Amino acid sequence: MTGNKAVAYKEPGKVEVIDVDYPTFELKDGPGVNPANVGRAVNHGVILKTVATNICGSDQHMVRGRTTAPPNLVLGHEITGEVVEVGRDVEFIKVGDLCSVPFNIACGRCRNCKERKTGICLNVNPDRPGSAYGYVDMGGWVGGQANYVLVPYADWNLLKFPDKDRAMEKILDLAMLSDIFPTGFHGAVTAGVGVGSTVYVAGAGPVGLAAATSAHLLGAAVVIVGDLNEDRLERARSFGCETVNLTKGDPKDQIEQILGVPEVDCGVDAVGFEARGHGKDASHEAPATVLNSLMDITAAGGALGIPGLYVTGDPGGIDEAAKKGSLSLSLGTGWAKSLSFTTGQCPVMKYNRQLMMAILNDKVSIAKNVNAKAITLEEAPQGYAEFDAGAATKYVLNPNGYLS
Repeated sequence: MTGNKAVAYKEPGKVEVIDVDYPTFELKDGPGVNPANVGRAVNHGVILKTVATNICGSDQHMVRGRTTAPPNLVLGHEITGEVVEVGRDVEFIKVGDLCSVPFNIACGRCRNCKERKTGICLNVNPDRPGSAYGYVDMGGWVGGQANYVLVPYADWNLLKFPDKDRAMEKILDLAMLSDIFPTGFHGAVTAGVGVGSTVYVAGAGPVGLAAATSAHLLGAAVVIVGDLNEDRLERARSFGCETVNLTKGDPKDQIEQILGVPEVDCGVDAVGFEARGHGKDASHEAPATVLNSLMDITAAGGALGIPGLYVTGDPGGIDEAAKKGSLSLSLGTGWAKSLSFTTGQCPVMKYNRQLMMAILNDKVSIAKNVNAKAITLEEAPQGYAEFDAGAATKYVLNPNGYLS
């Protein structure tokens, strides 16, 4: 039997590379697996040999102990891989295909999937709509920060790259198609970004930088990125963004200095529930800060795209309300200004093929913009620690040596 190693959450602040079972076409019991999914046949799936699997800010929420993730949960929902086995019901995907895996697991059969709402598939998670690999409360599908991973509903879920050699030349860019590039693009699209738009992106982590990249791709006139981390703001400036350093105070005044008015057409929240205050409050967690700030600075009639993660269970929340995902939102501001809001998982399949074509035809350099860096599977704990400390880097794990 082929060996398999994976990155697992152990306890708050700690991940380890452990030995795990090689995948089979049946869901087995294990950390985080929903009991209703145990024994589920996956003859519609494939087994991938992992080419690239990224560390995500969403993983960091679990690793910090800010979710109810159980010990030994295998992490990883940003997966690119080569097919090495196919289930008996797979018709179109073949051994040897190089594919991107949307982080949303979707059946392709339910009402939501048929309406392109693949982030809230009704059939893959017994507890609630929507699922993902290696994530708490998402049905228990084993994560992909490993040598090998099982992908269900393969004919539906997998995005096959049209030319393997050409894809490998741009593999770090294409590795961003599993999550952060479509997620950032979704944030920009749902914020209403178009030709001539002025855009404010809260957060200069990888998703925020992907949203800023997407805003440029969509024709924005000015893209402003706000963060507390100067190194990450430098990444945003490297590809033409204006920046706001939130340690200096509320973004409104700095936006006015850039645009001449204290508001933007479109706002994107790429921070989520571990947001901090601005200015003198920057050292304190204030989970509603970004949402309230965006409502304040987005022009009346505008829209907010909210790809930043919010949860219903946060053991480390600053108060009892925050521990349940209840935040003190100034909803009256949003209502009075007729603002639109879009939340939830990005439906990756809605965008990933178009973004793949943009990458393959040299229209965008997403890996450069997010400072993608390949590291070995064994270096994953160090990568998690550096990312948690604020490194302006998107860490891409290279479990099987495909990446130079």
